[in-house]
Amino acid sequence: MEPFGSQPEPDQTVSGSNLPEPAPVQPPAQNPPPGWYPDPQGVNRWWDGTQWGQAAVTPTPVAASGTSDPKTMAVLAQVLGILTGLIGPLIIYLVNGEKDPFVRHHASEALNFQLTLLIAYLLSFVLMFVLIGFLLFFVVWILAIVWGIQAAIAANRGEWYRYPVNIRFVSGALG
Repeated sequence: MEPFGSQPEPDQTVSGSNLPEPAPVQPPAQNPPPGWYPDPQGVNRWWDGTQWGQAAVTPTPVAASGTSDPKTMAVLAQVLGILTGLIGPLIIYLVNGEKDPFVRHHASEALNFQLTLLIAYLLSFVLMFVLIGFLLFFVVWILAIVWGIQAAIAANRGEWYRYPVNIRFVSGALG
C-alpha cells in the first residue's frame, strides 16, 4: 500500500482512478500548413504542405484617367443642389464647368435653380407675417425636392434638362 500523498512512478498507471493517461507528445511539424507564402525567390506561391504550387497573380494597378464621366458629374451637381443648396452646384460649376458643356449646363441650371429657391424662401419668410408664407415655404420646399430629383434623373439619362421655373443668373445653360 502506498502512503498517502505519494506519486506513482511515471511508467505506472493509477489504478482505479478516472484520470486519462497523458497523450504522447507529437514532434513539431517540419513543414508549415498549406497557404500562400513567399517561395525562396520571393514570389508568392501556394504551399500545399509538401510542394510549391502556381504563383499568385499580381494585380496590376489601374492608372487614374484624370477625367470623370460627364453624366456622373451632372447628376452630382443636381443631387448636391438638393443636399447642399448653392455650395455643391457652385463647386461643380467652378471645377468642371469648362471641361464639358453637359456638366456646365447641369451645374449652371442647378446653381440658377438654387438661387431662385433662395429668393422664393426669402419671399415666403416675409409673407409668414401674413401667414400665407408658411404655405408658400412648404410648397417651395416640396417643388425643390421633386424638380431636383427630376433633374438628376434627366442628367443620368443624358438629357439637357431645364427647370420649369428658373431665373438665369449664371450663364452656361444651353437651350
